[in-house]
Amino acid sequence: MIDNESLKRSEILTNIAQDFFEYKQNYFEQRKKRKNEGFKKKLLNYFDATDTLWNDWHWQINHQINKTEQLNELFDISMEKQHEIQSVEKKYRWSVTPYYLSLITDFNEFDPIYLQVIPQILEMNSNWEEDPMNEINNNPAGAVTRRYPDRVTINLTNKCASFCRHCQRKRNIGEVDHCIDNSILKDSLDYLSKHPEIRDVLLTGGDPLTLSNQYIESVLKEIREIKSVEIVRIGSRTLVTLPQRIDQTLIKIFKKYGPIYINTQFNHPNEICNESILACNKLADNGVMLGNQSVFLKGVNNNYNTLALLNELLLKNRIRPYYIFHPKNVKGTNHFYISIEEGIDIYDKLRGNISGLAIPTYIFNSHGGYGKISLNKQMLELSTNKKIKIQTWEGKYIEIYLDAM
Repeated sequence: MIDNESLKRSEILTNIAQDFFEYKQNYFEQRKKRKNEGFKKKLLNYFDATDTLWNDWHWQINHQINKTEQLNELFDISMEKQHEIQSVEKKYRWSVTPYYLSLITDFNEFDPIYLQVIPQILEMNSNWEEDPMNEINNNPAGAVTRRYPDRVTINLTNKCASFCRHCQRKRNIGEVDHCIDNSILKDSLDYLSKHPEIRDVLLTGGDPLTLSNQYIESVLKEIREIKSVEIVRIGSRTLVTLPQRIDQTLIKIFKKYGPIYINTQFNHPNEICNESILACNKLADNGVMLGNQSVFLKGVNNNYNTLALLNELLLKNRIRPYYIFHPKNVKGTNHFYISIEEGIDIYDKLRGNISGLAIPTYIFNSHGGYGKISLNKQMLELSTNKKIKIQTWEGKYIEIYLDAM
């Protein structure tokens, strides 16, 4: 017989769950009412394209929207907004695939995808650093960045399917797409060969999966010939912005040179839809391990319900929530910043309310290239004068401000 205490406890937990449960129900009801399919049709008509072309990743790349005039022709934006975007594009290049653009609801400037991909005049109001991670001084050879004893990144390209407005490497976007030349790649691989203590390599950019299958295979082949390298990871947002990229040829390459780990970046539940789910399933079904590295972004995901639903949906679709990053002090991204206090407050609510499998680690990337530091509520108790002293993995102490900067 079940005792009354158990029933009372069950009722308490049901009441605690109610707000989030109702939020989810309302979210999916509203999602059904969105008319994004109409945006897709508008884009197909604009480019005089077919569904077959739409599902071709080469077509998506070749038809990126990257001019204010195109947005105006598609969505009839105001003259003021046109001038703002034109002002920004003189300083920071922008580009978005037709697919990712089609996910914006009603082309609303407060939409979480709009905020991530359409230039905003606030990008011009920034006195932050171009390279707060000090990557330039952690570059021992070729395109290698090294901040840890056993792992490195290799930056293969500045090319992306869509240029995120919160990009940590806005300085590298430049005016044209390029891939590192063979001599730089050779220097990078030679460095790995000479340092057998390095067992983990992350291929990054830009986005490596915007490169050809042939090029990706050639790089993976050379890395796998270095016996000391055990783990190969790829940082890519194509699962979010260009899921059509995951074709059968690429999957065969990953199986041939596996195991391969892909870390992607979903920041909002609206990005998890049929196309991205299909792409993720293709990879997971063929042994590619998926992790997500989201970023706290003001106006996009800085509330508990959005973050909890995002991570539940990721886990449901076999993507392990890995990190949620505190926004970096990158020039041109001030408007996305939230305080560490706010971030910890949102993050702390996840524990106990959703599965531990769905909870990423909250990460602060220390300035100067000293690596990642996990943030937690206990740190707030040690704060003085709105600052906390935290320790890097090497034992170095740094002070950071809790308030928004």
